[in-house]
Amino acid sequence: MAEFLHTRVRVSDLDGSIKWYADHLGFVVKSRSDKSPAGNQIVHMELPGNLHTLEFTYSPDYDLNVPEDLMHFAIGVPDLVAFCDKLEKAGLEIWPDGWREQFTSGGMKMAFITDPDGYEVELLER
Repeated sequence: MAEFLHTRVRVSDLDGSIKWYADHLGFVVKSRSDKSPAGNQIVHMELPGNLHTLEFTYSPDYDLNVPEDLMHFAIGVPDLVAFCDKLEKAGLEIWPDGWREQFTSGGMKMAFITDPDGYEVELLER
């Protein structure tokens, strides 16, 4: 049987992305290579308890431009209101606007944040 191992994304500031994902979402560095066969720096980030990793690829000569709504990652958390409150206190914008009011109407609790490069991160209550 096949196994889903990692997802690769380009980043414009490797150390900045590592810090953002660690500080706000709890990721940790699993491995780091300063030179891949293609000459890129590569970091695999893992969310403790998960097998799938997020691979950051950085090259100083690559001009990164992430189109809006290109893709997103989804992260599940046990208490979305508490998690979003923590992110807001750290200065992140939670969207859509009115997310707190939407959570009181029942149904799935879902919100989004945007990372420094423009990748969307979907937050789901699990």
